[in-house]
Amino acid sequence: MTELPRIPLAGVIGSPIAHSKSPQLHRHWLKAYGIAGHYIPMDVSAENLEKVLRTLPSMGFVGVNITIPHKENVLQIADLVTDRATLIGAANTLIFRKDGKIHADNTDGYGFIENLKSGAPGWDPRSGPAAILGAGGAARAVISSLLEAGVPEILLSNRTRVRADKLKQEFGSRVQVFDWVQAGNMIDDASLLVNTTSLGMIGKSEMRVPLDGLRATTVVTDLVYAPLKTRLLETAQGYGCVTVDGLGMLLHQAVPAFERWFGKRPEVDSATRAAALR
Repeated sequence: MTELPRIPLAGVIGSPIAHSKSPQLHRHWLKAYGIAGHYIPMDVSAENLEKVLRTLPSMGFVGVNITIPHKENVLQIADLVTDRATLIGAANTLIFRKDGKIHADNTDGYGFIENLKSGAPGWDPRSGPAAILGAGGAARAVISSLLEAGVPEILLSNRTRVRADKLKQEFGSRVQVFDWVQAGNMIDDASLLVNTTSLGMIGKSEMRVPLDGLRATTVVTDLVYAPLKTRLLETAQGYGCVTVDGLGMLLHQAVPAFERWFGKRPEVDSATRAAALR
């Protein structure tokens, strides 16, 4: 009897997970490239996370994405962790190796930079400071990637200052912290403004930071992609700024994971965006 090839499986683990756009995205690529594989969402609780991760490889899974609330805890489960995942303090991509070990990586920073390159091709990371709103897990990935890209200084503000101070301690002297009431002032000197908070997201409070310090040369990007055009981006466009929405980061961060799991490096194009927005 002829033995059929094993169909590779992948997915995304979080709780809740029904809102995730990752299944639409990866299924689009699987179909577009004619790859026999599947990608599924899995709602897994914290107490069952390690048991599930240790079981998946025997079921044919080659890897999974990890999202809230497991991105930090999964580092304690993985057998191998990349330097960038360690620096960021979280992982969003797991690869199940043939030797049985779980390899953890973080591609959020890569996705952020690639989205900037695509949406603001004229932006030079060395052109000036980057102002960042928020100090959560997404901010860690953004700070790490910007410093690696050559941004001279990070201007950071968070509603709870102690979290921003902690990031300064971890990332060093190139990070300068501002109180939240001063967040509008730090924008004056920035060549890039990044919102990593949930402010402006559907169902969340609106962004109240004064934006009158924006210049036409400032690049503004919002990691929020629901709605696709936030009030921050609308206001920035009114000042003549180049704006970059948050959907591209989601798309680009998925590229290296898909390539590792399914052996094909996918392209982020208009059809990819349409698939994620369906």
